[in-house]
Amino acid sequence: MKRTKDPIGLEGSIWFQKSQNKFLGGDRIALLEKIDELGSINSAAKAVGISYKTAWHLVNMMNNLSDKPLVDRMIGGKGGGGTVLTREGRQVIEQYRIVQEEHRKFLENLEERLGDPGELYLFLRRISMRISARNAFSGKISEIRKGGVNAEVTLTLSGGQEIASIITNGAVDNLGLKKGMSAYAIVKSNSVIVGRDLEGTNISTRNIMCGKVQRVIDGPVSSEIDIEIGGGNIISAIITHSSRERLELKEGDKACALFKASSVIIGVN
Repeated sequence: MKRTKDPIGLEGSIWFQKSQNKFLGGDRIALLEKIDELGSINSAAKAVGISYKTAWHLVNMMNNLSDKPLVDRMIGGKGGGGTVLTREGRQVIEQYRIVQEEHRKFLENLEERLGDPGELYLFLRRISMRISARNAFSGKISEIRKGGVNAEVTLTLSGGQEIASIITNGAVDNLGLKKGMSAYAIVKSNSVIVGRDLEGTNISTRNIMCGKVQRVIDGPVSSEIDIEIGGGNIISAIITHSSRERLELKEGDKACALFKASSVIIGVN
């Protein structure tokens, strides 16, 4: 069978989905394959033509939204550390390639039957969307507490961590939220506060997630701090460069990410 050119460009739009959130497509599979081949996120980023910062963001997102981490970073050690794919990471690449091949066959058949599907593609593009928020976590709703106007929704992540969100009762009803339902929490990185040595400190912020600093990227004005909070989940915060210096944060340090429940957006399909 002659392979036809895909007129609508859908070959690259195959996505694996977790808890109604797209997290794994062709560009990210290519990044995973280069990480597996080169053993370095920096080298993999250069190989696929993206920045080191973007590569780290994608890796964190994939790990956060996967049941088990796809990428494991080893800090220090005799070999100087490195980055490797987990068994689940290699398995998901294999599964994706199988789906991609079957999808290619499907498109060839679809093109023969539809003729020019360009208008359909434009419609599908209009009704799709992406989000710019850095932190997206998948989990299940473990509790919904309604008040007079607002409700507190608690989302339990795969690693057991809980994220609380304050949304209106109307939003709960409109989204059809129920206990046990799959959902995702979205938190903008500039809504996240970073702290150290918080043991015994009383803080009103509802969400406090502690772990180890995995990565620090300094800029002239702001710094990006990635904190591993367990279960393969990473939360990113953007703080001022002077705050990072004052906290003396570096990779491997213990730190906590704090954010208000009102800063958490709950999403479902």
